Amino acid sequence: MSQSDADPVVRPLVKICGLTNVADAMAAIEFGADALGFNFYPGTKRYVGAGAAREWMAELPATTVKIAVVVDPAWDEALALAAWPGITALQLHGRETPGFCRRLAEQGIRFSKAIPVTNGEALSDVSSFFTRTIVLDSAHSGQFGGTGRTFPWEIADQFVRANSNLRVILAGGLTPDNVANAVATVRPFGVDVTSGVEASPGRKDQGLLRAFIAAARGC
Repeated sequence: MSQSDADPVVRPLVKICGLTNVADAMAAIEFGADALGFNFYPGTKRYVGAGAAREWMAELPATTVKIAVVVDPAWDEALALAAWPGITALQLHGRETPGFCRRLAEQGIRFSKAIPVTNGEALSDVSSFFTRTIVLDSAHSGQFGGTGRTFPWEIADQFVRANSNLRVILAGGLTPDNVANAVATVRPFGVDVTSGVEASPGRKDQGLLRAFIAAARGC
């Protein structure tokens, strides 16, 4: 059943992404984040190297959902990250092919697929990615997420209404000031924030973290 304007806004899952240190991760957990994201793509300011990250990520609660964000990973890299102790799922944020996604699904690996939204046509064939979890993010040349820019939410709203079987995560330019409006407009399964709660790239602002999570939930 598709959502109507009269439907209540369901409490969304909140994912805090681009975490680079244990203090920020623990603060996100304390303030009520449902999931944490760690960027394993070397081409970003929020990159966490596998060797260094393994030690401090081990300090995080085992029950916390931890997402490894990757961009066009090699097959062996994807398998290795999926097997990391504590990693719950992968988030594919590049140009991964439907064939690559199918292989992950056949291996029983949980993953989401991020789609850069330029217009409605960008979302025309998401079923080919073999996952029910789709991240709608802003499109910006040369960047894979964390742009700090929004895209027209009416595109996401139409997509959510037409695909009630999917878990749609809204990303792209969300902040404590606009996330409540985004949730009311799109009614996504979840929201995903990186730069909107940062003091500087890779470093979170605890006041913004707390405010974002509260605003996303209407607290």
